[in-house]
Parts: sequence; C-alpha cells; structure tokens
Amino acid sequence: MEELDGGGNPTGGKWEEIADIIFTPEGKRLEKVVYAPVVNLQHIQLSPEDVQDLRSVQPFVLTTSEIGDYNIDYLGPEKVDEIGCFTFSVKPKKMVKGKRYFEGQIWVDDRDYQIVKTNGKAVGLVDAKTNQFPKFETYREQIDGKYWFPTYTHADDTLHFKGPVPLNQRIKMTVKYQDYKHYEGRSTIKFGDVVEDKKDTPATVTKKK
Repeated sequence: MEELDGGGNPTGGKWEEIADIIFTPEGKRLEKVVYAPVVNLQHIQLSPEDVQDLRSVQPFVLTTSEIGDYNIDYLGPEKVDEIGCFTFSVKPKKMVKGKRYFEGQIWVDDRDYQIVKTNGKAVGLVDAKTNQFPKFETYREQIDGKYWFPTYTHADDTLHFKGPVPLNQRIKMTVKYQDYKHYEGRSTIKFGDVVEDKKDTPATVTKKK
C-alpha cells in the first residue's frame, strides 16, 4: 500500500508485507509473516478493520452460510476476459457490530458457478469520520482445473476523512495471492491386533493414509 499525492505520485508513505497462509484440515487459518519492513505510512494507519478486510472481504467468497446475510440481485450476463458470467449486485441486509461485509458486484462464471471477479468495498459499523476504506477489484483464476481462487486485488482510491483535521488521501494498494499448494490429508497410524502364527510372528503395525 502506498500513499499518493493528488497527481498519483508516491509520496514515500508505504506498507508492505509477505505472509504464508495455511488452512488446516479443520479449516483453521494460520498465518506466518515472512517479510515485513517497518511501516512508514505518513498520513494514514491500518486499523483492525483494514486487516480484517485483507483477510476476508477482499478475497470475498459468498458461502452458503453467508447468503442469508445479503440482498442479492441479478443484473444480467456479462463477459470477464472472454469468460461468460452472470452479474449480481450484493449488499448486506443488516450489519452487526464487529463484523465486516462486502458491498458491490460479483461475476459468477456460467459453467462452474463460481465467483471470478468482485468489485466493491468493505463495509461495517464504524465511525465514518475516522475510518475510510477503498473500493477494490479482485480477480480469480482457476488454479487446479476446478476451483477459482483469488490471484490479484487492486485499489486506487481517495479516502475522505472528516475528523478534527479533514484529510483527502489517495492510496494505491496491490495484493497478490500466489504459490497455491494443495496439502493432502494427514497420515494416521493405526495399531493392528497381535497376529500369531505357527512361527510366533510378532505384533504388526499397519499405516494408513
């Protein structure tokens, strides 16, 4: 993330981080930061909501459990990079304090019925005078020949803060999701029964994957 002047030129304020993300078989998210130079943003700072948006809203997936939280309206067919898609407007029905939501448009491919693009912003119950969040676009690619995963998020927007000292700050943000790897299920050891034959064969251990 970079702070820009009105003409779109970097002013020196910057935040950068590289992290390895692992999901356990139980669905638990583990994050290990591998590169994080000192943050030198000069006019804005990252809030807990910004971090939450990076993790869950910008790579937005509309799961079965979340559908009931949103009003979803069909807008019509459209192509994204020659991919036939259905376009939908998505907006939260109501907001719960502490939760973050996506508001904008999604493009769902007309063959696999999976999201290939999102365009919008993160919303929630926060003080709008001191908390502003950029509009963004996230693109997805078919990584394993079956599922679509986010590969790129981009934002270039001006944030309008209305606090004691009003501030209009343009920012540019790029998030890259790469090096996807598929981890197989964990191995388990199963201890078998004692097997004895005429030669007094010792106990055996069988390994299952």
